[in-house]
Amino acid sequence: MMLRFSSSIFLLLLAIVNVGFAAKIKDGLLPNGNFELGPKKSELKGTEVIGRHAIPEWEITGFVEYIESGHKQGDMLLVVPEGYYAIRLGNEASIKQRLNVTKGMYYSITFSAARTCAQEEQLNVSVTPDFGVLPMQTMYSSDGWDIYAWAFQAEFELVDLVIHNTGQEEDPACGPLIDSVAIRILYPPKMTSQNLMKNGDFEEGPYFLPNTSSGVLIPPNIEDDHSPLPGWMVESLKAVKYIDSDHFFVPQGKRAIEIVAGKESALAQTVRTIPGKTYTLTFSVGDAGNACAGSMIVEAFASRSTVKIPYESKGTGGYKRAVLKFTAEAARTRIVFFSTFYHTKTDGSLCGPVIDDVKLLSVRNPLRL
Repeated sequence: MMLRFSSSIFLLLLAIVNVGFAAKIKDGLLPNGNFELGPKKSELKGTEVIGRHAIPEWEITGFVEYIESGHKQGDMLLVVPEGYYAIRLGNEASIKQRLNVTKGMYYSITFSAARTCAQEEQLNVSVTPDFGVLPMQTMYSSDGWDIYAWAFQAEFELVDLVIHNTGQEEDPACGPLIDSVAIRILYPPKMTSQNLMKNGDFEEGPYFLPNTSSGVLIPPNIEDDHSPLPGWMVESLKAVKYIDSDHFFVPQGKRAIEIVAGKESALAQTVRTIPGKTYTLTFSVGDAGNACAGSMIVEAFASRSTVKIPYESKGTGGYKRAVLKFTAEAARTRIVFFSTFYHTKTDGSLCGPVIDDVKLLSVRNPLRL
């Protein structure tokens, strides 16, 4: 006997069946990642958001504010980097979004953040069981907004991304502003016969927000297991900046690294080597074409060897090739880069030399400079 269903019942059953088949997250902004869809007027008390699910696609806890571009807090004008709205996290406040991901894959989260009136702000970013604490004491840009990246490996198909302000200020409205939360799948590169460095050209890395031109900060104390810059570690107190050829001068390909905080920005990678064997490390040193001018020096270390590469920057773009030859003393050798000097642009923002196209070969292999 054939059963007949009304169209409304059929659609209801279809919706129930498809609950577990939500589309996987794609590269780009998360759903309502720029917070342009806001709470209803009935869910706002001034700028404070009332209700855990008042912001579409997000769940909030604690004192969260919905900030419109141009909002004034005393004498301070709050600027939104993209669109018209951002959110502010007060004491112990957080935002959460559930993501449908592929178990075992690596992902990078990119988001904009700005410090307001607190001085010791830091953000806890987590996807269970991974978490990272991103310090915000140093502002790298001149407009107060910096773009950060953080990475994780998915251990489940459904995960919760949480951005949490751990601060305890007398004024809960002194928390950080958050905007433009995006995601990108990372494909960890491998060493090859042409290059023993992983991701030596920096082409694999976090998502670039399309409407911004300040680059992406790879935070300090990032280990290589879950680095938004696969293969590399940031072993320093300050971040390094990931830049793209759409907004900066890049020596090779589409991506490079700007060392923006002198010796406090150290980029490192540990590579497999054979003790007693001689290797040649080559790399490019230049400037990003972003008006960062002056006498620059990039220092590179490998085993017991070091080299200092001077570069006179006019701030208009350019590069030179550099070489470091060393003999390995162990089965693993740590390669480190940093800038000897600190540099700032005329607007006060931090900047520095660019490194790119890092290659490591044993001396028996042909070398092209």
